[in-house]
Amino acid sequence: MDILGMIGLIASLVLLVYLTMKGINIIIAALIISIVVAVTGGLNLGTALMDDYMTGFTDYFASWFLVFLLGAIFGKIMQETKSAESIAQWIKRTLGTKRAVFAVVAAAAVMTYGGVSLFVVGFAVYPIALSLFRAANLPHRFIPAALVFGSISFTMTAPGSPEIQNIIPTEFFGTTPTAGGFIGVLSAFLIMVAGGLWLGRMVRKASERGETFSLPNASSQAEEESASGLAAEDQEDQHPEPVKDLPNVFLAFLPLIIVIGLLNILSMFINPTASLLIALTTGIFLACILMNKYLKEFWEALATGTQNSLVALANTCAVVGFGSVAAQVSAFDSVVDAVVSIPGPPLLGLAVGVTVVCGITGSASGGLGIALPILAPIYMGQGLDTGDMHRVSALASGGIDSLPHNGYVVTTVRAICGETHKRAYAPIFMVSVVVPSIVLLLAVFLYSIF
Repeated sequence: MDILGMIGLIASLVLLVYLTMKGINIIIAALIISIVVAVTGGLNLGTALMDDYMTGFTDYFASWFLVFLLGAIFGKIMQETKSAESIAQWIKRTLGTKRAVFAVVAAAAVMTYGGVSLFVVGFAVYPIALSLFRAANLPHRFIPAALVFGSISFTMTAPGSPEIQNIIPTEFFGTTPTAGGFIGVLSAFLIMVAGGLWLGRMVRKASERGETFSLPNASSQAEEESASGLAAEDQEDQHPEPVKDLPNVFLAFLPLIIVIGLLNILSMFINPTASLLIALTTGIFLACILMNKYLKEFWEALATGTQNSLVALANTCAVVGFGSVAAQVSAFDSVVDAVVSIPGPPLLGLAVGVTVVCGITGSASGGLGIALPILAPIYMGQGLDTGDMHRVSALASGGIDSLPHNGYVVTTVRAICGETHKRAYAPIFMVSVVVPSIVLLLAVFLYSIF
């Protein structure tokens, strides 16, 4: 074994987590750790960066640019037409303050499963969560967990989901978005129920210990803005304003339903990625037509959505580029061999491999983009069921990817909620790392015996 290469590989991963937790741009961080891996692994630095890194970066960009673009534009249109707010408000009214935690999770889950961008969901649902948690006097520090759990734990890995984490495996296993059958549906259901009950229990126990609704000390601009928003909302409750002019909730839901329906129907006849592109385009067109009166700046919404997609895609490509460099060192081959040789059912090795890579990179889609080109051919050669491999890969991508350095976790905790990792991360870890990981192992067991 190449000892120096292995040390460099481990050191680069630790450095990646450290740099992202410090707020260093992921593209810069990925370049730095690529250099570390190349130097310690004995690679030619110029070849590693200009060939290996850029090949991984550009190949992923070319494969998924349109998906990221249309997904971000769809999310922005849903936001600009106030459709996202209409759905969130409807769920708030339907479930009420007594079910505040469930209402927040449900609002995030409905929109994410409908194809709306994670970050749009976070910003759209947070004001609703703030209102519900304050009215119920529940600890504010649990709002990030509710948003993260509803957005990424079961909706992005469930059969039929239009999220990219459920689409990437179709390219490697020749499957459709509904792959995985009943066990896939059961796994998503178990994550939803177990995580929801666990989150509700944590909130209830905290309330019983005397915790009440309170923001962290306003030591940052984001926290100060959150506190100001809370004060303004208190004033609104004392002097209620007229109900906002929002789209009819049925019309707001319709584009989401169309996206899910078209994706899964068309995938039975044509390539799933092409199906998703058609579904998202139709969803955008439908949202613009049905809620045209709420769409004030159409071209600006398209421009903003495009910019958002480029940032998200470039960040993911940077991680995949690092993976391409890491794959060239002999130490990486040793890691792959160790994963493939894990005792137990073959699917366990696939699950562990995808989980570890996604956790290291802090990115479900980036981790899949690194792991599947290497692991998929190995396990396909063993004659395993392609639907089983698809669902296990998707479930594995939604486990330890939600470690503290995950981009969506950092954004939700700090930028959206004005919280701190110290206060808010523990419940996130429980419902978006522990629960999905346990269900993943159960899914591997069930797929292996049925």
